[in-house]
Amino acid sequence: MASIIRTRSFVLLLSSAALLIIYLAFERYFWRVAPVVSALSGGAAGVGFQPSRNPRRPPHIVFILADDYGFNDIGYRNPAMRTPNLDYLAAEGIKLDNYYVQPICTPSRAQLMSGKYQIHTGLQHSIIWPPQPNCLPLDLPTLPQKLKEAGYATHMAGKWHLGFYKKECWPTNRGFDSFLGILLGKGDHFLHTEEGGGGPYPSTWPWEGLDFRDGLQSTNAYSGIYSTHVIAERVENIIEKHDKDKPLFLYVSFQAVHTPLQVPESYLQPFESSIQDEKRRIYAGMTYCMDEAVGNITKKLKKQGLWDDTVLVFSSDNGGNIDQGASNWPLRGSKTTLWEGGVRAVGFVTSPLLSERMKGTVSRELIDISDWYPTLIEGVAGWTLSGTKLDGYNIWETLRSGKPSARVELLHNIDPLITPPSTWPNDSIAAAHNSFSTRTYAALRYKDWKIVTGYQSINNGWYSPAESSEQSVASEILPGKSVWLFNITRDPREFHDLSNQEPAIVNFLLERLESYQSGASPVLYPDIDTKANPAGHGGIWDSWE
Repeated sequence: MASIIRTRSFVLLLSSAALLIIYLAFERYFWRVAPVVSALSGGAAGVGFQPSRNPRRPPHIVFILADDYGFNDIGYRNPAMRTPNLDYLAAEGIKLDNYYVQPICTPSRAQLMSGKYQIHTGLQHSIIWPPQPNCLPLDLPTLPQKLKEAGYATHMAGKWHLGFYKKECWPTNRGFDSFLGILLGKGDHFLHTEEGGGGPYPSTWPWEGLDFRDGLQSTNAYSGIYSTHVIAERVENIIEKHDKDKPLFLYVSFQAVHTPLQVPESYLQPFESSIQDEKRRIYAGMTYCMDEAVGNITKKLKKQGLWDDTVLVFSSDNGGNIDQGASNWPLRGSKTTLWEGGVRAVGFVTSPLLSERMKGTVSRELIDISDWYPTLIEGVAGWTLSGTKLDGYNIWETLRSGKPSARVELLHNIDPLITPPSTWPNDSIAAAHNSFSTRTYAALRYKDWKIVTGYQSINNGWYSPAESSEQSVASEILPGKSVWLFNITRDPREFHDLSNQEPAIVNFLLERLESYQSGASPVLYPDIDTKANPAGHGGIWDSWE
């Protein structure tokens, strides 16, 4: 009898120990996964994104960034552009109709990677030019670094343009497990070389070198292969080899449709009769090729069984360059400007996890490219950003259920290094306000209102695409004019300047600009360094510190 009691006691002890182990394991698993499930389920079934198909991990994330892609250059806005894959994905998801980026490359990419306005990263002036010893500040945790903390595999293919003067600035040292692409802002799409010209360069310095990297290593293995094809093929290979039980973050940063205007001849054929303008025709071919690449990537996701558990975001990095074949019609302005044509972007979100209620909808909530940082980290990945000071908003509930975004204000930029000519008179409105000089190049959106200040020197009109019968409209800036006010909701084309009629609103928005300016970081825009010359690095653009 005693023996039986001892045996039963031993069994009970083992059972208790086993239960304790199971409990501890479950508790550890629950606290790791519960935030993800909560963020994805949102309580009500059938509303917004559904929980991940795989409860062991958050969804995969694919972020596709097009370069210099015009507002009017996607098929669902302009049938002259052939983008069947992008059109289909957008129709299955949420089109973002009130979505903003920066007017040039580096600032947009910095906001995506950091969740901060460029006035808080020091990158509020121009771009990072190849010979400048500058990069996205190294003390800022990047989007892929935070997603790695959440357990993601992180891969990038395409254009970086966030600095490379020392290797600590490079993508694989900023959170990406792998990188294939260019470090600079542009380059030959076939040869993958780039000339060092423009910006702060003396025009007499014809620097040129190879700019293509696989990880930290320079490579010319892709010479002669079109950049869009190289990027798409690398992404497809990553998808094919990926363990679908591990969450995947893919940053697909196409070099298209940035200059130089180059594309394989076969992509020009659909536009030979419909688009006579050569630049516009090549641009359309580049867009068509990029669309095909996006289609191939989504097909591979489906083939490998990842698509049903993927959230895909598509965005442009800035408005299209109207001097190089792009169109932002009917919006005002172009790339580099603070008009809507420079900052209002093509953007959409799509996913099989999206509920039927949200599919095929158009969101008119105010959204900025900096919002993707907290949205993807907290909303999709379920990872905490507690204590992190950001300018971006987590818009997960806006995407999940159509809830109004918390964002009511958006700073387009304040650039103190762009100033009017000394002969430019003072604006009469500026004389009445001392809080913020309207000679400062800046723009801010608050609810329906947008204020633009400073010297607007180029591309101030409305430019119709070459294939359109509509006429472009020029805009002459009167001497001394340096402040504009628009009701963007009613007047998205920025035709009607209300700055004289609404002095109280002008004053309020100038005070908001002053508040932002008082908290801005110093501008990081160093002089060029001759040690960057590729001639000193075997004909390769490389780090030099």
